[in-house]
Amino acid sequence: MTSPAVVLIGPPGAGKSTVGALLAARLGVGYRDTDADIVATAGKPIAEIFVDEGEPHFRELERTAVRAALDSHPGVLSLGGGAIMDDGTRKLLAGLPVVFLDVQLADAVKRVGLDAPRPLLAVNPRKQWRELMERRRPLYTEVARAVIDTGERTPQDVVETILDALELRQVQPVDREEQA
Repeated sequence: MTSPAVVLIGPPGAGKSTVGALLAARLGVGYRDTDADIVATAGKPIAEIFVDEGEPHFRELERTAVRAALDSHPGVLSLGGGAIMDDGTRKLLAGLPVVFLDVQLADAVKRVGLDAPRPLLAVNPRKQWRELMERRRPLYTEVARAVIDTGERTPQDVVETILDALELRQVQPVDREEQA
């Protein structure tokens, strides 16, 4: 079993995809997004999965994708916002370098808007987002080794904060010729 270098969790608009790709590049590892895995497996967007097969079917696809990624991906992994709702997924995350990228509603709206095809935010998206976060925030913090507020921060700054929080900075070799 291979463990990921870092697992990013958080709500839509927290920056998981952007930060994940930058962090992977900085660490010299691959980046993987379980939502993209689900779309590839199902052959259609997540919103269509919700409409055509319902949320329980999507959650089963998500559970399978998360387990497969946790077992096989040694790089940076980002999970869909609702993945932590599954008890089994939370157990799998125990002991891993999990980072909760937190964001407030206003910042999330600036980044992704609320008119994007997000099935759980289809009706009254601001109210739905707040309610989702009331249920999810305690679960995010339960499994996270670090909590980082991404609001008003650049993705590069968030990457640097993750490196510090998880003590992932590589010690630079000393050039002995420069010391002489």
